[in-house]
This record gives sequence, structure tokens and C-alpha cells, in this order.
Amino acid sequence: MSVWLVPAAAAPAAADSRRPARLAAGLIGLVWALGLLGHFTVVREWPALVVYVLGSIALTLWYCRRYDAWAAIGLTRRNLRAALLWGGLIGGALMLLDMGNTFIYYRNGGVPLAEMERILVGMRMAYLFPLLVLAEEWLWRGMLFAGLLARGVNRHVVVIVTTLLYMANHYAVAPVGMAERGLMAVMALPIGLVGGYLVLRTRNTWASVALHTLTMISMLADVFILPALAR
Repeated sequence: MSVWLVPAAAAPAAADSRRPARLAAGLIGLVWALGLLGHFTVVREWPALVVYVLGSIALTLWYCRRYDAWAAIGLTRRNLRAALLWGGLIGGALMLLDMGNTFIYYRNGGVPLAEMERILVGMRMAYLFPLLVLAEEWLWRGMLFAGLLARGVNRHVVVIVTTLLYMANHYAVAPVGMAERGLMAVMALPIGLVGGYLVLRTRNTWASVALHTLTMISMLADVFILPALAR
């Protein structure tokens, strides 16, 4: 079987192709509820973020192994080379564009995002970015995306809906101020739109993973490298 992750040896159960959308929606609802509750307590959005990252990865792995749905979710070797190539090329272009804009921002007197820098540098959360990329792409461009397509939703509507929900999700799980959440939501717009159409084109979720990885690298450069270069 041509899959990127090796499924269990046991025979898979029959899968309802619409089930991923229900499962993803249930997880998203739980995450948003935790984020809302945490926002008004001392724990803030941290519980929501933990459930979001670990829950997205665990849910996707469980579903794909349980129902042998790796190809249906896009976690497959099929078109992998093209997926990584297009994801890498477009992600690289977005990375350079972001870094160029950020460099100009700093040269014009802009200041780093204080709370984001505190989390990434002070709390060393930058090391967890690979897990965050997998969690987000497997949930939004994997489980939810595939589930909505299986329900017969128009593919362009699927791209738009998953992108808007992905953008809104930053307000539920980001333990930073609202201004920084807004900036993160704006950054999520091209990831969601371009990543969604890449998945449609290649039928492979690893295309959006490659794209997202490079945009995350640019975000790290915005915090660790560009402030010094722009002085």
C-alpha cells in the first residue's frame, strides 16, 4: 500500500467518508470552548492549545489507522514529489515575501511582537513548531477538508470555509494579546488558501505541510534574525 505512514496490520473497519468532518468539528468545538473558558481565567488559552495540537495529531492518526484512510486524508506517497515541490516553491516565495516585509517594518521603527517573542524565545516554544504544523495541516487541510469534500461541498467553498475557520482558530488557542492574534490570523490567510488549493491539485496533504513549514521558518526569522539585521 502506498502510504506515507504505515497503517496497522489488522484489516481496517469500513469507513464513512463523511465521518472526518464530524470528528474534526467536534475537536474544534472542544478547543474553542476551552479557549473561551481559559481566556477568563489564569490558565488563559494554554489548555486549548495543548488539546488542539495533541488532539489533532492523535485524532488523525487514530482515524487513518482505524479505517485505513491515509490516502483519503491525503497522507500518502501519491503525488508526493509534486506536492513537496509545489509546496516548497510557493512556501519559499511566501517566506521571502514575509521576511522582506518584516525587514522593512523593522527598518521603519517597528518593534518585535513582545508576547510572541516571550513565548518563542523565553519559553522555548519554538522547538514545538514541527508538531504545530502537523497538527494544523492534518486537521484543517486533512480531516476537515477531506470530510467536507466527501459530503459533496463545492471544492472552492471547502477551501474558503476551512481557511476562515483556521484563521478564527488563532483567537481561540493563541495565548497572546488580541493584536498579535489578529496578525497571526492574517498570516494564516495565505496558508489556508494556497495550502487548500495545493491539496486540491495534488490530492496530497504534504503539499500544505511543506508550505506551512516554510512560512513557520519565516516567522522564526522574524523573531530571531530580522530585528538584528534591520538595525
